[in-house]
Amino acid sequence: MSPSVAREGSDGPEAPLPRDRRREVVRQSLYVGGATGAYGVSFGALSVASGLDVAQTQVLSLLLFSGGSQFAVAGVLGAGGGGAAAVATSTLLGVRNGLYALQTSRFLGVSGVRRLFAAQLTIDESTAVGVGQPEPPAQRLGFWLTGLTVFVGWNLMTLLGALVGNALGDPRRWGLDAAAAAAFAALLWPRLRSGDAAATAVLAILIALVTTPFLPAGVPVILAALAALVVGLRRPGRHEADLEGADGTLPGSDPVP
Repeated sequence: MSPSVAREGSDGPEAPLPRDRRREVVRQSLYVGGATGAYGVSFGALSVASGLDVAQTQVLSLLLFSGGSQFAVAGVLGAGGGGAAAVATSTLLGVRNGLYALQTSRFLGVSGVRRLFAAQLTIDESTAVGVGQPEPPAQRLGFWLTGLTVFVGWNLMTLLGALVGNALGDPRRWGLDAAAAAAFAALLWPRLRSGDAAATAVLAILIALVTTPFLPAGVPVILAALAALVVGLRRPGRHEADLEGADGTLPGSDPVP
């Protein structure tokens, strides 16, 4: 959407996004999308090593397009598991994307074909960048640009990893796994300024650390989401205004530099 076009909202015309803010959101989206997309080379290499061919690997990235679920499929198949086990594990890890849609649908306001595209791009990174913006136009820009950047980068790097995975060796040697984690750390840090956010993060870390040695990969991450529920129930009867600011953002959700 052009920054000069005002969008009608429930409270009247929506103010256009200032040029400086637009550049800030674009820079953040490209950084997060690029860092995450680059790690697709790891999936491509792992998938082929697990027994899938290049075409099957590419279809997974194009249609499934969820890093955790894709790694689950490759991991289960590589360990000798069957297709049913791979699909079940992948589906369990993909549940979180449906929960993300409950949040993103509030500011995207899409329907028809655009709704299908939005569903495909609803991943960790696009949701985080979108929700992390205080203005609705910035939320939409951050969601779409981050999602598209990750989609293009992830699929291109998946193909590269599938074709030359053996020559690249372990992608962790190149620090690609750390790049994706660093992008998430940059998004998370500004949101830890409130006491509830910090308490949620600490509790989530503890849950993940305690359960990781005993549960399949990915499940501890899902269980860690219970930390938000525990912290939210800690103060029953809390007014909604305490949870969201006047602009609809969560406490501590200043834009990431």
